[in-house]
Amino acid sequence: METYTSVYPLDNPFLEWMGIILNDWSEGYAEMHLPMSANLGNRTGRVQGGVLCTLLDSVAGYSGLYTAPGEPALKALTLSLTTNFIGAGDGEMLMAKGFVEKKGRNIFFARSEVWLDNDLLLATAVGTFKYSLVK
Repeated sequence: METYTSVYPLDNPFLEWMGIILNDWSEGYAEMHLPMSANLGNRTGRVQGGVLCTLLDSVAGYSGLYTAPGEPALKALTLSLTTNFIGAGDGEMLMAKGFVEKKGRNIFFARSEVWLDNDLLLATAVGTFKYSLVK
């Protein structure tokens, strides 16, 4: 079994526990990968919707949190997340992509999508996030 490690630190115990990898991160963009496993399945044997929601929320949030190396880390809280489940399938890797649509001083808006093997679109979301002062 291949072992994957994040290219960038997640600094999020839950995402690390799930095995999510922050594969690409830049201003206005984030990409996360999650290798498929039986533990992610629901009763039909497909990926659980909650796993997809976690990926959609996380990658959208991280897309608005990038800072240059050496700069203080940003944090945010999700104010709203609207999801759409579009497809289902079998595969090896979930790939989530997040994009900032608009950014203000305190709030940003982002969209996200989860792909199976970068081929089949499984779900999309749009979210509103508020920058947090929590250290």
